[in-house]
Amino acid sequence: MSVDPIELLGRRFVEAIVAAFGSEFAETDPLVRTAQNPQFGDFQSNVAMGLAKRVGRNPREVAEAIVEQAALNDVCEKAEVAGPGFINLRLRGDALPRLLEDLEGVLKNSEHPTIRSKTRSSWASGQAARVGVDLVGVNIAKQMHVGHLRSSIIGDTLCRVLARVGNDVIPQNHLGDWGLQIAMVIASLRRRGVDLDRLDLDHLEAAYRDATLDCKADRQALEAARRINAGAHRIAEWEAQVAGAEDRLDEAKRTLVRLQQGDRDIVSAWEKITAITMQACYEIYDLLDLTVTEEHNRGESFYRERLGPVVDEFIRSGVAKESQGAIVVEIEGDETPLLIRKSDGGFLYATTDLAAIRYRLQELRAQRVIYVVDNRQRDHFRKVFEAIRMIGWDRLPGGGRAELRHVAFGAVCGPDGRPLKTRSGDNIRLKDLLLEAIERAGAIVRAKNPELPQDEQREVARAVGIGSVKYADLSTHLIKDYIFAWDRMLAFEGNTGAYLQNQYVRIRSIGRKAPDGVRADAPFLVSAAEEKALALALLRYPGTISSVAETLEPHRLCQYLYDLAGAFSVFYTQCPVLKAETTALRDARVRLARLTERILGDGLGLLGIRTLERM
Repeated sequence: MSVDPIELLGRRFVEAIVAAFGSEFAETDPLVRTAQNPQFGDFQSNVAMGLAKRVGRNPREVAEAIVEQAALNDVCEKAEVAGPGFINLRLRGDALPRLLEDLEGVLKNSEHPTIRSKTRSSWASGQAARVGVDLVGVNIAKQMHVGHLRSSIIGDTLCRVLARVGNDVIPQNHLGDWGLQIAMVIASLRRRGVDLDRLDLDHLEAAYRDATLDCKADRQALEAARRINAGAHRIAEWEAQVAGAEDRLDEAKRTLVRLQQGDRDIVSAWEKITAITMQACYEIYDLLDLTVTEEHNRGESFYRERLGPVVDEFIRSGVAKESQGAIVVEIEGDETPLLIRKSDGGFLYATTDLAAIRYRLQELRAQRVIYVVDNRQRDHFRKVFEAIRMIGWDRLPGGGRAELRHVAFGAVCGPDGRPLKTRSGDNIRLKDLLLEAIERAGAIVRAKNPELPQDEQREVARAVGIGSVKYADLSTHLIKDYIFAWDRMLAFEGNTGAYLQNQYVRIRSIGRKAPDGVRADAPFLVSAAEEKALALALLRYPGTISSVAETLEPHRLCQYLYDLAGAFSVFYTQCPVLKAETTALRDARVRLARLTERILGDGLGLLGIRTLERM
């Protein structure tokens, strides 16, 4: 059911075009738009201009034929052809109130976004699908840093929106929890006699760095020392460094073999460092209000027994071939093949991704697989997706092919326009950034509303701080980098999360201040221009959600919510609500305000942003 007049009129126009000119024109864009000049109507369409060439008729004749065939009487009081073939449309007086009633029904019957919900909702447009969404991407024994921010919150928002329109959404948190690097950490910790039961993530991350350095043989320095005859003592030092590093690396390789074979002590150590890492990650998920939970974790360890069979099947199918001892998939039009097994028999990230996609398509039965990963991985996923298509793993049981989609995004940058880092050049820890956001928001809240109880101040500070960080990210076009600027993102004016949260509070206060006698079911009255503009903005909401679900671009929802808040501000300034001229008009405007509050709150919820009673 469509409640957006533009979408509704567009469908009627397409039906009219087919009736007038044939089914071959069923894909024609009806080009219904808001009228630029209200004196000519509410909407207009210029479809006849382009269609005239295709049907070989005069544009005005084409426009007249469309109007004659269009079933518009229940929506429009007037549809007329103007000039060379413009179609002007004016809505019936009862159309917007009726559509607003329908919109309330859609909201009433909708569930809040849930993950793994198989219930088709009234938001669904087209056939619902099972969707796997790869997001977050944590590495064991390392802190989450600012580079995880966008994958986490963009992926979470997409999960919420896709679930809202009726899809069965399966988040997949791909953990880097297996391989030689992890074995290096385990070997280092055991060699140093570290008590893993008393280890925290800060010390674990330091151990990760130390283990990496311990196993890095600086052969170039040794060769240089020999070449310049740096002296026996200096050469001996570098020989010792290389020998020691090689010994440590051999130890790590033996540890990896023991891990792969299920050695109880090594597996126990691996489980402990995984638990330490994930406990810290879950604290950050909680701060960000992510819907990702433990059940959504799928680490590289999960796929380890699937890598060999993946490569074997690529070889048997003829899609992969041997090249200098390695196994590669040649991608048409690409000079560099996709390497899926090294000459020493080792597997790569590409192998794991192939196994993961196969699992999601064939075992989870997903019809869409979405990777929310930064744009530096664009070529990697292009090759991986093409390899999947070449072997045919994306073919669906009922026909057709699954959609494989890389949702690429830009970087979070500092004032210098470069990826955001500390002064020392290290990645900023994500938890530190989020806690600073809460602290800064708290200072603003205390200054603006010092009489709030401390518990409520903390609640508001968390909601505003985290909401501002999330909104600044989500409101940016995915592929663009953006500058992380505290003052701008925490502002209570402009296109910010804090502004929208504050607008929600203001609108909600209208309902609280309304007298007891206000009718919740009072008929909508839409007569003033500002009322009409607000009503039209409200009716765009379901279409906006469908658009985000289709394009996977959250900034569309952010822009919609900002536009809606602006339309309400104009309405509230020009149209008295609680002091309206009549009781009927007061009740109608209160109902319109409450509908705005509900949609604004619902939209913020889809962005994973909390709403508040007071700020």
